[in-house]
Amino acid sequence: MATKKSDSVAIFPESIEQVQKNMPEEADIEKVVTFYKVLADKTRLRILYALKEKEMCAGDIAVLLDMTKSAVSHQLAMMRNMHQIRSRRDGKNIFYSLDDEHIVDILEEAMEHMIHAELY
Repeated sequence: MATKKSDSVAIFPESIEQVQKNMPEEADIEKVVTFYKVLADKTRLRILYALKEKEMCAGDIAVLLDMTKSAVSHQLAMMRNMHQIRSRRDGKNIFYSLDDEHIVDILEEAMEHMIHAELY
């Protein structure tokens, strides 16, 4: 168990107990943090928004984003390792798409949140 770092005293210990029962494990928290770190990059977000519209190959993504194919491939590999995108081979070409609908949901929720936040 972790050492106690807080010098605070619980005012409502029953609240703490209730929340602790539902808190994710530290390893799972770390996975989510890493997932969002990968998303926290303008280039990778642009790639995800492109793939939200259509499955594409690395060369076409490079042209779309005005980047080198090598730079795009590096980003795609990182996103594939985090299960944000998937790939499929068709002859000599490798096509990339979003891993699943959860990625679409995350992108849409984030944009909706930011639009909503700008209203206030």
